[in-house]
Amino acid sequence: MDKIVVRGGVSLRGEVVVSGAKNAALPLLFASLLTEEECRLNRVPQLVDIRTALRLLRDLGVQYDWLSDSQVALSARSVQHCEAPYELVKTMRASFLVLGPLLARFGRARVSTPGGCAIGTRPVNIHLDGLQQLGASIRVHHGYVEAEAKQLRGTHIVLDFPSVGATENLMMAATLAAGTTVIENAACEPEIEDLAAMLNAMGAQVSGAGSHTVTIEGVEALHGTTHEVIPDRVEAGTFLIAGAITSGNVFVRGARADHLATFLGKLRETGTHLEEGPEGIRVIGNGRPSSVDILTQPYPEFPTDLQAQMMALLCLGDSRSVITETIFENRFLHAQELVRLGADIRIHGNTAVIDGVALLDGAPVMATDLRASVSLILAGLTAQGHTEISRVYHLDRGYERIEEKLSQLGADITRVKNKE
Repeated sequence: MDKIVVRGGVSLRGEVVVSGAKNAALPLLFASLLTEEECRLNRVPQLVDIRTALRLLRDLGVQYDWLSDSQVALSARSVQHCEAPYELVKTMRASFLVLGPLLARFGRARVSTPGGCAIGTRPVNIHLDGLQQLGASIRVHHGYVEAEAKQLRGTHIVLDFPSVGATENLMMAATLAAGTTVIENAACEPEIEDLAAMLNAMGAQVSGAGSHTVTIEGVEALHGTTHEVIPDRVEAGTFLIAGAITSGNVFVRGARADHLATFLGKLRETGTHLEEGPEGIRVIGNGRPSSVDILTQPYPEFPTDLQAQMMALLCLGDSRSVITETIFENRFLHAQELVRLGADIRIHGNTAVIDGVALLDGAPVMATDLRASVSLILAGLTAQGHTEISRVYHLDRGYERIEEKLSQLGADITRVKNKE
């Protein structure tokens, strides 16, 4: 496996461009299943998860073509079957999002259950309950969800939890249902709004996306469209923390303040200077950060996907910080690796207590998941000496050319390829 080697102590300076959001691009790719006409997506990031999604779509019979490094054209005119196999779904949970579109357009779907992941279990019962309320017949058999419905019918759905994936799956399914569907307690992330924007451009009638109540008026058919993926707010937040943790001066082009309001508020509490503008956000680090407390919650509160990165910054805080994780039960796996770099962190259930230290020291560490990987890079940027991060294949699932982007800002960072 590849490794990342970081030599710390460099103050990052310059400009970095945010890629398209992976968590928006994936459901947008799967939305192409809802029409036989061509859909084109712009600003699609080159990531392992994107390639996995395209492989799944190809296996279903979707034809796709990269028109440029960031534009892909998809045609689901000749879908041959409606099964998403375990081999693909197990590598990327978002593959489960083909269930709603396949069921809506073709009346049937057979999709592997995703199982758990390193950061916690994420059951799909919320998806299935909603589809059943839309009139689908659901059977879980031999590790697969088998769904059928001659015609989905609009209904009133109240989600037990504002699940992003369930909201997306049900929105896509409801676009072709007969009648009106109302989803209450829906997730309201920017990625939901982006999906609704593409669906509406395809002829759907979705309103309320971005709030906790989404209404979908079913239509008989959808058509093709061209759509641009929103910038990745998690990548943007990561580079803002990179500027702060290195006492740097970095302009993050494409970062949207309206997608990061709670996060930006907490970053300002650390003493970091931020300048928001229509083209992006500038971060200017001001030395050792002030310690702050963090509580992760569903959007628009502090995002769990920036918790690990913020922990890296707070390891250098001037006093004690407390991070409480309410979304995933195992999302402190990076803490012990940060301790190897000299951090003072104690875990109590879903709470991490961090007593800030003046300096971190480079050491060999191991990544456990996507956001943990990048938190170790951030810590390595400020640590004395060399930090060697193994198992960085996680990075390639969610960050496009991250070592190249950091190098352009002056970071001393190298990917060491596995020679085997």
